[in-house]
Amino acid sequence: MLETLWPECRAVRDATILVVDDEEANLDAVRRVLDRGGYRHVATERDPEAALTRFDEVRPDLLLLDLHMPSLDGFQVLRALHGRLARDGYLPVLVLTGDLDEAVKVRALEAGARDFVTKPFESTEMLLRIRNLLEARVLHLHLREQNERLEERVRERTADLAHAQDQILERLALAAEFRDDETGHHAQRVGRLSGLIASRMGCAPAEASLIRQAAPLHDIGKIGIPDAILLKSGPLTPAERSAMRSHVDIGARILSGGTFPLLEMAREIAQTHHERWDGSGYCGLRGDQIPLCGRIVAVADAFDALTNRRPYKPALPATAALERIAVDRGRHFDPAVVDALEGVVASGAWPPPADRSPSADAHPWDADADAVEHHA
Repeated sequence: MLETLWPECRAVRDATILVVDDEEANLDAVRRVLDRGGYRHVATERDPEAALTRFDEVRPDLLLLDLHMPSLDGFQVLRALHGRLARDGYLPVLVLTGDLDEAVKVRALEAGARDFVTKPFESTEMLLRIRNLLEARVLHLHLREQNERLEERVRERTADLAHAQDQILERLALAAEFRDDETGHHAQRVGRLSGLIASRMGCAPAEASLIRQAAPLHDIGKIGIPDAILLKSGPLTPAERSAMRSHVDIGARILSGGTFPLLEMAREIAQTHHERWDGSGYCGLRGDQIPLCGRIVAVADAFDALTNRRPYKPALPATAALERIAVDRGRHFDPAVVDALEGVVASGAWPPPADRSPSADAHPWDADADAVEHHA
């Protein structure tokens, strides 16, 4: 009969079994049964106080545990192992006991035991119970491994989708920028600088990253502005200025309705990056009524407009641009954001190394309000 109980599944046969019993005779009897059953990875422990350390060393797939032992009984061992058993999900405990009291069995089950073998145990019954528990253990490990693989595939797919989303939004921003920025780099510079300012202001890395990704879409609404206005080299008329201002509403409509946090922040930036700290902006929001992302992008956008050549103006050096922006701190710009911009530039984090080649057009220039507003 014992030959028919040889474990058929290699994973069951290779399972590790830990036997804890203070009686050497009991350990010998269990070892003989397990050996005849085909189990080769068997560890034993007589000292219940050493059983916890032994458990961590062996990392068994099945624990055979005597209930009545000196110093620590089986119930105390089960309580001590509770956290380990719970973390594993399913690590079976087979209790070896000569106590037939139903209350004892209930107590052991409540403590985490899965099954019982009554002493003196019968070999065939014991091997059947062990095999059943180990088959359940093997199935649990298989399912856990499968779930981990599926979760990894989901993480990879989610990362792929996020990357695709980033690329689509980046190209959408470039599509708008190419209409009035021959390099197409303004949007990306504003994004990078906005992320640095956000980090400088103490934003969490995830929030700063979101601002960096969303900021390039700040002027997506320019897609709806006629070229005659967008590319005009001279000052705008009141009617043209009003049409230009509509790009914030156009951008907000383009980006609205999305469920992704990135799109929602991009919508918020597109709608509010022309608000002013003193309330004189497009929609009349003032101070903290303006979302932080909008306040940050307002400063980054203006700084980039001042320090790079545009169809209607030459480039301004960083120091002169900072002075120009400082004039409007507390009026146009949030003072805290201006301070953060100054800190980013002073730290050497901006401009990035790739953008540090001197511009032939760079020279001190007194930017007038019409030029900056025209860019806006």
